[in-house]
Formats: sequence, structure tokens, C-alpha cells
Amino acid sequence: MRTVELVCSPGLDAAVRAVWTRLAAAGLPSLARNIHPTNRPHLTLAAVDEFPHGAGQRLAELFDAGLPVPVTLDRVVVLDGSAPLVWLVRPTPALSALHAAVWDVLAEADGQRPWHAPGAWVPHLSLALRFRNADLRMARAVTGGQRPTGAFAAARSYDGTDRTVTPLARLR
Repeated sequence: MRTVELVCSPGLDAAVRAVWTRLAAAGLPSLARNIHPTNRPHLTLAAVDEFPHGAGQRLAELFDAGLPVPVTLDRVVVLDGSAPLVWLVRPTPALSALHAAVWDVLAEADGQRPWHAPGAWVPHLSLALRFRNADLRMARAVTGGQRPTGAFAAARSYDGTDRTVTPLARLR
């Protein structure tokens, strides 16, 4: 599996990591416990089995033109399905347009994950995996009701087979 992800600006990255740390300190599930070097706050735009020929270059060009994208985080919720605890991202016209353009580049890719498709996508930054709804009130108290702002300042692709990342656009 290959993903297309947006990476947070340093200030936004620090705000999300601080919440990861506070969740762990409160004894709640948290991505702070994931010590793999690729683990960092990010927004997944798409996931496919493999990139079609030339897609990496086209994505890099898209991100070079479209980043940075300002962002404001919204409320903390537990998503249905795999039950991750997430910080919702307020979609802006610029973010939605960038998301749609990524899907255009990957239109011929096999194994498109439908939950990332335009119209179904719920933009978010993950805080914890396998989270219980019963702990949501405590998690919201730990996050403190903040609505951090920042930008998506870079893009990358994660390769789920070998657990590596490839930059698609550099941090700005």
C-alpha cells in the first residue's frame, strides 16, 4: 500500500504531539507510544496499492504548486469503523481542491481505499488507534478544547510494505 499524506508545519506538529503525550500520560491510548521513525502527525489524502507510472512526479509538481495549505483543527471525535481517536480538520476550499487533484492523479491506480475518496473522506489527524467511546470525555478534557492552526507544509508517501516514507514535497 502507498499513501499520499500531508505533513504538518512545525508548530502544528508540536501541538498534536503534545496531545499525544498528554493522552499517554493520562493512561489513554495514544500514538505517542508508536516509536517507529515514520510516525508523525499527518493527513492522509489517498491510499492505493501502487502508484501508476509517473504519478510520483505529478504529485510532487502538484504539491510544489499547492503547498503550504493553511489549516485549523476542529473537535476531537472517535471515528466509526476502526475506532481511532482523531482531531478533525476543517476542510477549506484549497484543501478540498488539493485532495480532488490527488485523486485525479491516482485515477488509474489499483486498490483505491474508498474512505479517502472525495465525498466520503473525513479529513483528520489521528491521536490514537482502537479508542473506546467511553473514554472520549476524558480525551476531550486532556486535549483541552484547543483548535490549533497551522499549515500542511509538506507531502510524503508511506510504503506499507517496507514501512518507509518518500518525500513528495519538502517542508516550507
